[in-house]
Amino acid sequence: MTDASPPRPFGRIALIGIGLIGSSLARFIRRDGLADHITVCSRTHATLDTARELGLADSITTDPRQAVEGAELVVLSTPLSAYAAIAEAMAPGLRPGCIVSDVGSVKQCVIRDVGPHMPDGVHLVPGHPIAGTEHSGPEAGFAELFQGRFCVLTPPPGADEAAVQRIVDLWQRAGMTVEVMDAGHHDKVLAITSHLPHLIAYTIVGTATDLEDHLKKEVVRYSAGGFRDFTRIAASDPTMWRDVFLNNRESVLEMLQRFSEDLTALQRAIRWGEGEKLFDLFTRTRDIRRGVIDANQA
Repeated sequence: MTDASPPRPFGRIALIGIGLIGSSLARFIRRDGLADHITVCSRTHATLDTARELGLADSITTDPRQAVEGAELVVLSTPLSAYAAIAEAMAPGLRPGCIVSDVGSVKQCVIRDVGPHMPDGVHLVPGHPIAGTEHSGPEAGFAELFQGRFCVLTPPPGADEAAVQRIVDLWQRAGMTVEVMDAGHHDKVLAITSHLPHLIAYTIVGTATDLEDHLKKEVVRYSAGGFRDFTRIAASDPTMWRDVFLNNRESVLEMLQRFSEDLTALQRAIRWGEGEKLFDLFTRTRDIRRGVIDANQA
């Protein structure tokens, strides 16, 4: 007589949104057998049909309330601007003990927009797997997306410790290093490490598109590594990044002001031929790159 298989970590999981992160999560859950049933919810039938064809869903629906019924875990992976309406719509279908998490790049707005709609006995554990590519849609996902990356959880004060630990375990199984921190601190850190670089990339590529036609063609033809990397970042999902900047405006504006001041100082150094200042800056910034490599985030 053989031993029974160990129980799966989750019986039923509902994924609200099935873009790059959501579909990668579904693939990882499928690969490692972490749930008995995956329900996928999306606004469009075409997206849902694709999710089913890719084997990412056991059931599909456009109704958030129907999607979460019976779920032990609900993960929001839609643009941030949709969170409040989705939370309100799905709230009546949430069972006691259910964990609601997300994958968004801003965390204070999750507590603000989702928290008030959570029924008693439902546990909110906001999360941010810091991983991605410039591609979007259910076809873009892959189970190894999270391997070797960081995931930040920002549970609100008084969050259920057992629920938080289950989300920690989930992301660790995906190969991520998990950190728990305050939502406001997360938003400040990500403003400089992710949000501001994207804003700069969008601006530089936007500047290039406004050049005269003959210059624009040369920019594309002779794109060196720097500009090419900026175009990759600037190809990211415009809806997602619009929502990031609007929902983390205070931290982004603070970091943007600091950047503007530093850029002015750099401009002055170039104008006055202050080579030593330029050399010192470029030397210090090399150390940051070495730190990124040492942290295995290159």
